[in-house]
Amino acid sequence: MTALERAELIELNPDLTDIKPGGKRVKVQFNPESLKVSFSTQTSTSSRTTSEIGGPPKTGDQASGTAGRQYLGAGSTKLSLALWFDCTAATEAAFQVDDVRRLTQEVVYFLIAQPAQRDQNTYVPPGVRFQWGSFKFDGVVDSLEESLEFFSSEGHPLRAQVSLGLSQQRILVQTFGPPGAPKTPGTSPLVRAQQGATLQGMADAIGRGDWQSLAQANSIENPRQLQPGALIKFNVGFR
Repeated sequence: MTALERAELIELNPDLTDIKPGGKRVKVQFNPESLKVSFSTQTSTSSRTTSEIGGPPKTGDQASGTAGRQYLGAGSTKLSLALWFDCTAATEAAFQVDDVRRLTQEVVYFLIAQPAQRDQNTYVPPGVRFQWGSFKFDGVVDSLEESLEFFSSEGHPLRAQVSLGLSQQRILVQTFGPPGAPKTPGTSPLVRAQQGATLQGMADAIGRGDWQSLAQANSIENPRQLQPGALIKFNVGFR
């Protein structure tokens, strides 16, 4: 069975030209359910008429002097996504911690400005690449929101959602290789839950990290306490 491709945050040089030698790399615990890419461009509106400037207007309708639009820059692209971290669903040693903030602080790192190489008195944000399979986005983190939930008896947060916003000062143009048929997960339609099984553990065993969407699709209220013998559908919501 082909291993599940995991998304990763990779530190770049501040000018976004290349991967920073020895820079930070963070593998996500669960792949995001969706990615939102927004495009924008800078424009300026001019409504000058012939009588106002003593000659023919450069923009808009020359006969009526109506408003025209000029493009001022190359535009920008913004990527928005949400990442989940859950200590209670950890199957790898790297994610088995007593406080989920030990995991989320690795993502917060990309928001903290660092001294510039040429001028130690100037601080610049680190460049970052979000890469998930064939999708790649280079930019800087300009927003981060962390929601903490499911606290332990000692008051430690065990689960968190991190909403990230990344931006780059250009219009992102994707490049693709030769077209091919989409790959489908090699899972049986229904899998029977064994005694003591959890949805997170079953999903991880077959290479599915998006247990939240599986829980929703199967109407499972508590993914940590499955009814023994319950039939779980895994070929839904695959990304």
